[in-house]
Amino acid sequence: MFATIRRYDGVDQNRTTELTSKVNETLVPKLSKLPGFAGYYLIEAGNGVFSSLGLFETAEQGKESSNVVATWIRDEKLETLVPNAPKITSGKVVAPAWPACSGRWCSRRRGT
Repeated sequence: MFATIRRYDGVDQNRTTELTSKVNETLVPKLSKLPGFAGYYLIEAGNGVFSSLGLFETAEQGKESSNVVATWIRDEKLETLVPNAPKITSGKVVAPAWPACSGRWCSRRRGT
């Protein structure tokens, strides 16, 4: 499994709800259809900083997800909301850990 972390600085703090909604409504469906998709998380760190974590089976699939995200930002005309290119860190997941299978996280992992 490979992870891609994108850190976005300078996100318009008055439009974070708009960003979160658009990610859930239009970006996540695009990413989830990509080959090798294993998960996506958006993290609001505050002070105009958002990070995302994408999980894919191969490094190439993770790289393609970065292309999809960049195109999505342009297509959705979010350049003023997300004005700066992300800082991207990618690599092989070398120490995965999953919670015991109970509760909502387990059902999400199984797709139920």
